[in-house]
Amino acid sequence: MSLVTNRSPCAVEAITEVAAEKRPRRWWFALVVVALLAEMAIAMITTAVEQTPTIDEPVYVGTAVVYLEQHSLRYNPEHPPLGKLIIATGLAFAGAHLDPAFAGDQTQLGRHVLYESGDDPGRLLLSARLPVIVLTLLFGLVVFAFARDLTGPAGGVTALALYAFSPDLIAHGSLATLDVPVAGFLLTSVWLVWRARRRPLRYLPLAGLALGAAVATKMSALAAVPVLLLLVVLSVWHARRGTGPQRMVLGVAAAVAVALLAVAVVWASYLAVDPRLHWTTPPNLPAVHGLRAVAEWLPLPRPYLDGMRVQFAFEDRTWSTFLFGTYHAGSLWYYLPAALLVKTPLGALALGLAGAVVLVAIPRLRPAAPYVLVPAAVLLAAAMTSTRDLGVRYAIFVPMFLAIAAAGVVAIPRRRAHAAVAVLVVFAAVSSLRTFPYYLPYSNEAFGGPARTHLRLHDSNVDWGQDLGRLAGRLSRDHPGERIWLVYKGSGVPSAYGIAAADPLAVPAAEVHGLLAVSDSAIAKADGRLAALISGSAPIDEVGHSITIYRRP
Repeated sequence: MSLVTNRSPCAVEAITEVAAEKRPRRWWFALVVVALLAEMAIAMITTAVEQTPTIDEPVYVGTAVVYLEQHSLRYNPEHPPLGKLIIATGLAFAGAHLDPAFAGDQTQLGRHVLYESGDDPGRLLLSARLPVIVLTLLFGLVVFAFARDLTGPAGGVTALALYAFSPDLIAHGSLATLDVPVAGFLLTSVWLVWRARRRPLRYLPLAGLALGAAVATKMSALAAVPVLLLLVVLSVWHARRGTGPQRMVLGVAAAVAVALLAVAVVWASYLAVDPRLHWTTPPNLPAVHGLRAVAEWLPLPRPYLDGMRVQFAFEDRTWSTFLFGTYHAGSLWYYLPAALLVKTPLGALALGLAGAVVLVAIPRLRPAAPYVLVPAAVLLAAAMTSTRDLGVRYAIFVPMFLAIAAAGVVAIPRRRAHAAVAVLVVFAAVSSLRTFPYYLPYSNEAFGGPARTHLRLHDSNVDWGQDLGRLAGRLSRDHPGERIWLVYKGSGVPSAYGIAAADPLAVPAAEVHGLLAVSDSAIAKADGRLAALISGSAPIDEVGHSITIYRRP
């Protein structure tokens, strides 16, 4: 006999009324989720349509075409194939093609595919960006589900709102790059390991696949692997009964199984490109010593291991840093936290930090703290050791985990706390909407907004070559027929957008008259000739908060 039939008629009626009340609430939450994802989709698609190629995109697009047509791994070995295979799913329907006789390097490859193959570069680029946009929206559902598991539907909506209105996630989620995919796969693996606390047999295999997808997308995900495996042991320990040694053995066995699944995904990504795994180690790769030599023992494909050596060579170079208006030769260990402080909406920052405290302070939420806070902290610490201070995209996982942590504030049983959550979410949303459609150069109100970001940060934080098309439109509309001088930082080809410009650094300064358009990243690092040209010019316009137009008498 069912439990309901043992109850009194009044009790049955009360249960029926409660269930009837919950149905509309479920529909309301579902509609809010759809609305938030629709807003994010519109923002990303609009951005993807309006922006020309960023610096990294042509290489990924060209490599994806090589995967499709030639099944070769010879280009872009410093990044594993999965992210580029995802990009290739869009290009497969765009008719992208490569001249079989092409024999240039990967930079020339990207230029050839986008600008020299006879295809429309805008259409090809949008086709490459759409799969990443779809994936970014799916990761939004993971954020919602993770936060809902912790604090209920209200927490899930709070987290999703912060995710959907994050300017950095919109900016990089609309590009055919690897930063959002790797962060999203890592987040998904953490969420599945969290769920394994109740059903390890169901969720741990999926967690292994998600972790493998992250490692097969970008090598920076390797820093999270030890943390994820320790969390696997923790989840199994929680899920299984028995003595301490028995639970520990089961946990270690589960971690090994998850690691093996992740390794299998990495191998599968390479075999999907070339089933025979033809590979020739590139010449002049640096030798590895010390801790780096441990990488050679990883059970991963030879192209992956050689790609790690390419990354080590990048790390050994001296890169410049621009932070808070000062140029530095070399990296700054605090660069990423400082850049995140500038580029995170103040409402999201306040809620995320408060939520992190709540996760530790409230006993019923404390078990989630290692899953939400530790992976993000370890990944951020690893990213801070990099010599490449080129943008918050290296820490794009932070707004994802920060959004989930923010849901913890919803668990505070006080109306003032709930009102504060609503106000801060609206504040973050308004800040994001005000920067539309210029999400890449976003900075929050405390640092002057997107129009002033270039005074504090550079490169992919502000100017990644995305506004060449917008510059073409502005020159055509407001300055037709004028002489144009251009210093452009990017991978686009100015002539492909109708810009007939000359290089002002290739002629004597006395010959440079008319309009001088300069990428803001070039302005940040200007010295010598360029600094002199800028100082003798008057700024008259700006494009997308990333390119400044001067007039030289």
